[in-house]
Amino acid sequence: MPIPRVRPPFDADERTQLVGWLDTQRAIVQWKCEGLSEEDAHRSVLPGSPLMTMAGIVSHLRWTEQTWFEVLFLGRPATGPQFDEEHEDADMRVEGVPLERLLAEYDQQCALSNEIIAAHPLETVGRHPDFRSAQASLRWMLIHMVEETARHAGHMDAVRELLDGDKGYY
Repeated sequence: MPIPRVRPPFDADERTQLVGWLDTQRAIVQWKCEGLSEEDAHRSVLPGSPLMTMAGIVSHLRWTEQTWFEVLFLGRPATGPQFDEEHEDADMRVEGVPLERLLAEYDQQCALSNEIIAAHPLETVGRHPDFRSAQASLRWMLIHMVEETARHAGHMDAVRELLDGDKGYY
């Protein structure tokens, strides 16, 4: 189910604000994909970044959520296309994968991330022994994911406008 595009309350506690801002950015990602054809979802419009398609960005964000919250924070095995050392940006290589499937997987991953976040204090540090980034606290990881998701939502603003002229921020 799509996340509503609602900013967190001004007076909310820290966790509610952090998760609220992350959920807002996640909702913008989903919104930017509404009404796209499969062809446009996979069409490259940035000559220097051919994998920066709407579908590619959704996939990247799904795997980024998995990396930060499951792998680095919980210490689960480092699996997934983002760990493919043979193919650069393997997590964005989604030719032939329907956008609807990518969005559903992203939605599921975000829900799992929120469960992980809800179950731990913000001061808790990551557990994966093989990655320096796992030394970050859950708070740091949440702030980073707000930044990462917002950055790519901005990319999606530009890509969507180049695809079909559709504009809008919030």
